[in-house]
Amino acid sequence: MMKFRFRRQGADPQREKLKQELFAFHKTVEHGFPNQPSALAFDPELRIMAIGTRSGAVRIYGAPGVEFTGLHHNAATVAQMHFLPGQGRLLTLLDDNSLHLWEIVPHNGCAHLEEMLSFQLPSRPVFDGASTLPSLSRVTVVLLVADGNRAALGTEGGSVFFLNMDTLTLLEGQTLAPDEVLRSLPDDYRCGKALGPVESLQGHLQDPSKILIGYSRGLLVIWSQTAHCVERVFLGNQQLESLCWERSGSTVVSSHSDGSYAIWPADSGSSLVLQPTAATMPYGPFPCKAINKILWRNCESGGHFIIFSGGMPRASYGDRHCVSVLQAETLVTLDFTSRVIDFFTVHSTLLEDEFDDPQALAVLLEEELVVLDLQTPGWPAVPAPYLAPLHSSAITCSAHVANVPAKLWARLVSSGEQQSPQPTSSTSSWPITGGQNLAQEPSQRGLLLTGHEDGTVRFWDASGVALRPLYKLSTAALFQTDCEHADSLAQAAEDDWPPFRKVGCFDPYSDDPRLGVQKVALCKYTARMVVAGTAGQVLVLELSDVPAEQAVSVASMDLLQDREGFTWKGHDQLSPSTGPLPWPAGFQPQVLVQCLPPAAITAVTLHTEWGLVAFGTSHGFGVFDYQRKSPVLARCTLHPNDSLAMEGPLSRVKSLKKSLRQSFRRIRKSRVSGKKRAVNASSKLQEANAQLAEQAYPHDVEVTPVQRRIEPRSADDSLSGVVRCLYFADTFLRDAVHHGPTLWAGTNSGSVFAYALEVPAAATGSEKRPEQAVEAVLGKEVQLMHRAPVVAVTVLDGRGRPLPEPYEASRDLAQAPDMQGGHAVLIASEEQFKVFTLPKVSAKTKFKLTAHEGCRVRKVALATFASVACEDYAETCLACLTNLGDVHVFSVPGLRPQVHYSCIRKEDISGIASCVFTRHGQGFYLISPSEFERFSLSARNITEPLCSLDIRWPRDTTCDRHSGAVRGHALAHLHGLSHQCRHHAGHYRGRYNGGCERFLGLFRGTPEESAECGAR
Repeated sequence: MMKFRFRRQGADPQREKLKQELFAFHKTVEHGFPNQPSALAFDPELRIMAIGTRSGAVRIYGAPGVEFTGLHHNAATVAQMHFLPGQGRLLTLLDDNSLHLWEIVPHNGCAHLEEMLSFQLPSRPVFDGASTLPSLSRVTVVLLVADGNRAALGTEGGSVFFLNMDTLTLLEGQTLAPDEVLRSLPDDYRCGKALGPVESLQGHLQDPSKILIGYSRGLLVIWSQTAHCVERVFLGNQQLESLCWERSGSTVVSSHSDGSYAIWPADSGSSLVLQPTAATMPYGPFPCKAINKILWRNCESGGHFIIFSGGMPRASYGDRHCVSVLQAETLVTLDFTSRVIDFFTVHSTLLEDEFDDPQALAVLLEEELVVLDLQTPGWPAVPAPYLAPLHSSAITCSAHVANVPAKLWARLVSSGEQQSPQPTSSTSSWPITGGQNLAQEPSQRGLLLTGHEDGTVRFWDASGVALRPLYKLSTAALFQTDCEHADSLAQAAEDDWPPFRKVGCFDPYSDDPRLGVQKVALCKYTARMVVAGTAGQVLVLELSDVPAEQAVSVASMDLLQDREGFTWKGHDQLSPSTGPLPWPAGFQPQVLVQCLPPAAITAVTLHTEWGLVAFGTSHGFGVFDYQRKSPVLARCTLHPNDSLAMEGPLSRVKSLKKSLRQSFRRIRKSRVSGKKRAVNASSKLQEANAQLAEQAYPHDVEVTPVQRRIEPRSADDSLSGVVRCLYFADTFLRDAVHHGPTLWAGTNSGSVFAYALEVPAAATGSEKRPEQAVEAVLGKEVQLMHRAPVVAVTVLDGRGRPLPEPYEASRDLAQAPDMQGGHAVLIASEEQFKVFTLPKVSAKTKFKLTAHEGCRVRKVALATFASVACEDYAETCLACLTNLGDVHVFSVPGLRPQVHYSCIRKEDISGIASCVFTRHGQGFYLISPSEFERFSLSARNITEPLCSLDIRWPRDTTCDRHSGAVRGHALAHLHGLSHQCRHHAGHYRGRYNGGCERFLGLFRGTPEESAECGAR
């Protein structure tokens, strides 16, 4: 008996080293607005701002690019936040009654935000006689005392406790109980109801030993810490909401639950003040809602600012979210579209300054951050360089454009500036300017395009850490909708009261869901783009630097091709506006192509060198010549049983009977196939032999896993005609000698259609082709065996590289493709990747991802991975995201697995669906409706915060006392999301999306990784 010995290839050490130089997984930064914010803080010395969220996250922002991230381990809601000015330390109070002290800590040139101390306040009486800690009820308010490292804690029981900030422990013998305050009150006031919880604590800027305490009942007292007694009492009877102490300390302003505020004299000779000098209900006399917070800021020019939230008439405007700004006779009611969380003013806090002179007002809302310039007449909004609300209208699609030319970039910036011009008198800029961004200028400019439910496309600068808005394109003006009527109703007359002023850009309501953008494609060399929508509308637009008034050509294409037996049951198409329409500078529509039936566009591609656009729906695909404004091709891909394709995404009609029938068919098939396998005992031996034969191939890696048996999909599955991908390529389709333009289309049933296009060649020296008709002829048709949906199609040249984009080769912007050797086409389905030779379309190599890994492909992209060791070496690989949230990287064209990482939780369906890859090995996906998580698969191309802060590090208290403030320059190199320093940042996220709580796992670095980070 002969024995055969199969030798498996082991791991190649040289290749493993090269992999480490090419690939590395990092979650680097979060773009957008924090989900569900709950607290706000501002450090006036360092000019940095902190935002806390309901998931326990802490985000600190400074100048664009200066960001720090941390998370509480118990993931409770952050109720309050307070900076220790100039120290880079932050005290947080959670809703579980715990206190946490955070600090920006330097370590070997690498600084990070770290939780230094935490203290769980005892909320119930302690019966253990050995315990000396007083019992606390829930903390309602925190005040950092300015005369030392202490904090005052007001509680629901009315007591005020004091905390040592160095050790985060309670100070014994300094507690202010309600009984001590009651002894200073008149008998008639004392005999009434209880004082209630402590609602507000305010410090005196000139005399830190004095604390203003406000109780829920309405009582205000000034407590002297040095004399340990009540200096002054203000007998208020209206339920208190908030307090503010005027800068000089001579005036106190209080806001109340009935929508009024009162002004009290704090410098009167009497220690007992019975009545305020003024009490006003700004929006009375009818019942009003509570004024939740109030600020008083004085100005050198005269006319102080009174800024407060709430206070609106309960019956008429009780559902409005407002902040009112009052100066002298000027009152503006800022009307927001989401709930007000908190607000602060940016003003002078130096002791030698006599006036506040506020520069800006920052308002944190539930869905956005709004900053107003208070030094410019009219108080205009200041454009935010980051924290923009990505979800101002719900995001429906996204795309990334890399290496944007400088000319196109400048034109986009100019168009965006014309959309929101700033007043010429405005001299104020973004006021949160703390820290310094030390990151190098990005080597290339990257654009992130987001399509939205209201028909807009927003352009974002994704080159660095801060995601900056550049330009917004709106397509709603092209169609007849009800938005004009809604806008006219929203504009209030000048004499209306209250004087509302709409502020902010968060507007989640769409006038017509058919306006939703489904697909976008941009040619960065010709400044043309395609925007495709929910109702089958395909818009071809061109960038213009000047406004224009022009009519838009409208064409329609019937993708059913008069096929009988199909009736569209979905929504109607949008009605385009007629006649010339005014268009601002920016992208202006040239042609509107309406697909019939008006189903949502599922795929789109643009080839500006040929003047063609291709689009697909659930019924078929078409090609349109936008240069001649004429159709080229329409192909129906419907199967006779595709009834669901005729119902549309907005229809609730579904055949339950058909679903049950298909389920029973699948069960019956699996049972029958199982019996057949049991009868045929030799089939197992054949499978084993086949696996042994495959192991002998040299392209296999270390271990060949057992492949799962995948049942072929039925040809009559619903929605099998959906077009999943479209691709233009100049390649060999008819024979191996002549190459030319082709179109490739992949469907949900595993079919791939390849059409040869006859495109008239442009004259020498000209980029515009002749005005001759383009013809399309079916060249090949491929049916995948398992009928798995085709996710992507890409043609590889003779060197195995993807073909360049339109105009890249002709303008010498990229290496010309190899048109001498044999081309190949890479077809990626949900179950496997397969490379076919061209023009014969014979299988060359494949990788069965579903059979090997038990997952299905959701997103694929070809990316270039540059080496960190050698600047000139790079590889083009296939990046793949699966339905389990894992990212796999394969070599091209060999399809050898390189690396794979766990990226997104498999339960996070919306995050997986929103993922988009870049050409340089990075990616984005939504972790909440308002935030993109950025990750990198490349060891070299990483976008992460790199910043510095001038911080007073109060570690040597002796040195502090003798030499004053010790200043240290901390290199804040935050690897908060990268795998090397995630050990330090402890980056963990809880996110809500669509009502479901979605958590990103907590990554704990190994000691070796921590040591490596410290060494770096």
